[in-house]
Amino acid sequence: MLGEGPPILLIHGIGDSSQTWSGVMRTLAERHTVIAPDLLGHGDSAKPRADYAIAAYACGMRDLLTVLGVDRVSVIGHSLGGGVAMQFAYQFPERCERLALVSSVGMGREVHPVFRLASGPGATMGMYLLTRPGVRAAVRLATPLLRATGGAGLGPDLDYAISRYQNFGDPTARGAFLRTIRAGVDLRGQAITMLDRSYLTQSLPTLIVWGTRDGIIPVRHAEVAHDALPGSQLEIFERAGHFPHHDDPERFVKVIEGFLSTTEAAAYDRSAWREILSAGPPSPASAEPSSGS
Repeated sequence: MLGEGPPILLIHGIGDSSQTWSGVMRTLAERHTVIAPDLLGHGDSAKPRADYAIAAYACGMRDLLTVLGVDRVSVIGHSLGGGVAMQFAYQFPERCERLALVSSVGMGREVHPVFRLASGPGATMGMYLLTRPGVRAAVRLATPLLRATGGAGLGPDLDYAISRYQNFGDPTARGAFLRTIRAGVDLRGQAITMLDRSYLTQSLPTLIVWGTRDGIIPVRHAEVAHDALPGSQLEIFERAGHFPHHDDPERFVKVIEGFLSTTEAAAYDRSAWREILSAGPPSPASAEPSSGS
């Protein structure tokens, strides 16, 4: 936690940690109380044999905010954290003031092939072998070649992805990663969708941020999200990859600050929420993008 002011909750993605926000957190903390946890199974948090589903993570965020004495918060989620943020807004609308989704899951099946493979039956042994000390050393040595030949489809995110991969030498971190993957991805791609509940954000200020060179979740998912989330704002970062907050931290902070300062916090009304749920979506949910590799 850093800073003082209206609280914002930063939720990182799969295999990552709160350190992903290090380039933007202090600047955001000049005007806000910034809360950036390590999700269960990630970073310095515990890595038990437990429930790693999106809904469980959302409950964990609710419990954390309760312990910290924070009743309402603007939530910013990256990748998997975007799915957690959307689930948090759905499960606990009385606690969510605004929603910002950064390269978020839940807008279609497409995802980098590595995540599909990690959901398969042989992934546990495969990751064990791929994270042996000798293999990790070889990957470090091969990084310049990978970078020169397209970055294994990761583009500007290659170096950061490899730094995260190096952490999987820890078997507890490996196990938590695989449980998280299998809760939301299968061999066909992303198995979770937020599109069926997107209409529930109609009174929730929502921002979507994406990079044009995202090799993990394609940028066209940003347009799907923008179309599905009523009244949402869309910011595309040219030349950025899956981590816009890494590639252009100054612009990222400016975009987030602008969003927070120019939108009114959602006002929760139990009766209105009941009516929205009772009425259901006004029209069929947007079709998800076709599956691809």
